[in-house]
Amino acid sequence: MTDAASAPHSPGKLKVLVYSDDARVREQVILALGRSVHPDLPELSYVEVATEPVVIQHLDAGGIDLAILDGEAVPAGGMGVAKQLKDEIYRCPPLLVLTGRPQDAWLATWSRADAAVPHPIDPIQLAEAVVGLLLPRVPAQA
Repeated sequence: MTDAASAPHSPGKLKVLVYSDDARVREQVILALGRSVHPDLPELSYVEVATEPVVIQHLDAGGIDLAILDGEAVPAGGMGVAKQLKDEIYRCPPLLVLTGRPQDAWLATWSRADAAVPHPIDPIQLAEAVVGLLLPRVPAQA
């Protein structure tokens, strides 16, 4: 992999990659977060991805501010993808893994994900995790 990975936020929208082989999961994540997740953050835009190679392609190219990876995706689960991204992408953006259940949070730690939220998706819990990962990447506004 190259070091063209995403640098900290640039002005404009924040780009969030949402990976799951299940279109319903991607839709739930996007609906839960909406376009504006916090008043101190720019608007969110989404890149929906259904396969591991495309996740890697996007992260390698850069410009992604956050990746949300479905730990239950098939054939490549989000936790394995997260570990690979952290190992191979220079300046890897924050990674949030959706775990199968709350007890799987330890696996997210193994994967080096920056945060984990269990299925079923709780919009408040997801938004809090996303805000916690994105706010430090956005310069304070005067």
